[in-house]
Amino acid sequence: MPLSISLTVNGDRHDVPLEDARATLLDVLRERIGLTGTKKGCDRGQCGACTVLVDGRRVNSCLSLAMSMDGADVTTIEGLAQGEDLHPVQAAFIEHDGFQCGYCTPGQIMSAVGLIAEGEAGDDPERIREGMSGNLCRCAAYPGITAAVIDAQRRMAEAEDERKRA
Repeated sequence: MPLSISLTVNGDRHDVPLEDARATLLDVLRERIGLTGTKKGCDRGQCGACTVLVDGRRVNSCLSLAMSMDGADVTTIEGLAQGEDLHPVQAAFIEHDGFQCGYCTPGQIMSAVGLIAEGEAGDDPERIREGMSGNLCRCAAYPGITAAVIDAQRRMAEAEDERKRA
């Protein structure tokens, strides 16, 4: 019997029929919805390349059954920028050389966005490295990633302070 789920992905609703209840959120995003920015790295939840936000929380989409996400609000790397305006984390990754080959970058960025939103980033590099420890980079761009997270969090906090003053 075919199953169906409904997801809101980057603000758009998607009703997705599933032939197999074992389909992962990663596979649905890439193969059924066509959003290939989220990467399949290890397919075991160990590398973080598949990180997306589900209802605002960081999730390894390769470990998440799509069926368990019915009704969820999912944000992928494709949903961060507002038109031509990059998300502050995306801009900081570019400015601080937070990537090399780029394969892990979507997962790194999504994890950083989640870490900042959770209020867990702070400005301590060790705290950020610990918070991002589920995201691996084979090219070892970790110094740039850490600097990007610190910078993005600072920018986002300043922008929030300005909004409150206005």
